[in-house]
Amino acid sequence: MIMTLTTTRISPDWPCQVKTPGSYDWERSAAKWLRELVPARYASYPVLLRHPVLLARHATIQVQQEIRVARTALQTARADLPRLGLPESVIEHTIKLYAAEVMQLQHIARSVRAVTEALAEHAAAAAR
Repeated sequence: MIMTLTTTRISPDWPCQVKTPGSYDWERSAAKWLRELVPARYASYPVLLRHPVLLARHATIQVQQEIRVARTALQTARADLPRLGLPESVIEHTIKLYAAEVMQLQHIARSVRAVTEALAEHAAAAAR
C-alpha cells in the first residue's frame, strides 16, 4: 500500500505527541492528544471522536478560555491575594506561576492551531 504524504510543513509548535501529517495513524495520534485538552465528558462524545477536526475546534475554544482564566488570575493576583492573608512570598510565587501558565497555554494554543490546520487540510483532500 502506498501512502501519500501531505504537503503540510510541520511547525515548531507541532506537538511531539502527534505523528507527522500523512504518516500512518497520524489522525489517531492527533485525536488522542486533542482529547487530553478537553474535559473528559466532551472527549467521549461520538461525533467528536468520529470527526477529529470538530474535536480540534472544541480544543481551540477550551484553550482560549483557559488563557482568559489564567490572564485574569494574573491580572488580579496583586490586588486580591493580599486580602486572603497570604504572605508576599506566596503572592510573588503565585504571580510567577500564573505568568508561566499563560505562556504554556499560548504554546498549546499554537500547537492546537497547527494540528487543526493539518486536520482540515486532510479532510479537504479526502473530500476531493
